Amino acid sequence: MTTLAAIVFWLGASLIVYTHVGYPVALAALVWMRGRQRERQLDKLEVTGSSPVPSVSLLIPAYDEEDVIAAKIANALALDYPREQLQIVVASDGSTDATAVRAREAGADLVLDLAAGGKVAALNAAAELASGEIFAFSDANSVWEPDALRRLVVALADPEVGYVCGQVRFTNDEGDNLEGAYWRYEMAVREMESSLAGVTAGNGAIYAVRRDAYIPLDPAGSHDLSFPFALAKRGLRSLYAPNARAEEKMVPTLEGELARKRRMMIGLWDIVVGEGMISPRGYSPLYAFQLASHRLLRYASPFLHLLVFLANLVLLGDGWFYYLTFILQLGLLLGALLAPYVPATPLRFARYYVLTTAAIALGLWDRWRQKKPTGRWEKAAGTR
Repeated sequence: MTTLAAIVFWLGASLIVYTHVGYPVALAALVWMRGRQRERQLDKLEVTGSSPVPSVSLLIPAYDEEDVIAAKIANALALDYPREQLQIVVASDGSTDATAVRAREAGADLVLDLAAGGKVAALNAAAELASGEIFAFSDANSVWEPDALRRLVVALADPEVGYVCGQVRFTNDEGDNLEGAYWRYEMAVREMESSLAGVTAGNGAIYAVRRDAYIPLDPAGSHDLSFPFALAKRGLRSLYAPNARAEEKMVPTLEGELARKRRMMIGLWDIVVGEGMISPRGYSPLYAFQLASHRLLRYASPFLHLLVFLANLVLLGDGWFYYLTFILQLGLLLGALLAPYVPATPLRFARYYVLTTAAIALGLWDRWRQKKPTGRWEKAAGTR
């Protein structure tokens, strides 16, 4: 019994440490060995020249965004991109306010006033009617830098690239949510992935795909999680363009971040199993390594933590080391509980880690209770 518990403990603990720490170190070593010539060449490409540019449809999904949609259209119109080559499409997903009216008044080229079906369903409908050679996507509350669209387009000029995401920066760090700090770590990892086999996930604030690479997903799906691996199976790379920048307000509270991530994770089972993320067929060996290390192990982390904790309980009689590791695990949980009352940074990090890890399991629990994800979306409080 103790032998089995020791195997579970050491294997589970090793995988947890590897996915958070070992994997970035392994990526850094691979990048150093292979070099980053591709991304260096991308960074040097001219993005403000007068050479012909492809037509782009900027697709903006919106649900009750009357307070920000006009500003978003103004931001799109101010992009450094030929106006005659830019189509601005707003897909209002069952909005109950004046989102559609204000989008038209602000100058959107096409406004879809759709029945409520979810974010991905709205984007599928918009993609069917969009005219651009390239589809770019933005949240309604994202503010793009003037040259951001050109930088996305430059990356997609390579026919081997099907998807590119930019860098989103969070602008309200005054709350107790540490997502901004985590996101900087995540972007560093994605930049290394991009220079190797391609990113394993994107973001919803700023990204683009070539029209012929767009995949209509199930309404419960996610462009951020599904496009990179699905396009990899088609032989197309997904890149991260850090110089294509956007800003977006972050959820100010950690409780709000937990709710946001929990909603995101509801469709995780369908993406990992139903859409075939977990199947190695179609991946290059390097991309399969990246996906398993960065995505699959991360998604398994709450269950790995539970197994490690239970195994540690069984091993408490096998020496002082297992007492120490058990105390450390209890300390992590206690720190997460104390964080709202004791304003110490280590405790805040403990709370952030525990809650965001728990969000994966809670999202899967919600998925099991719903039987079939609805795809409906909600705006995170404090981000507008």
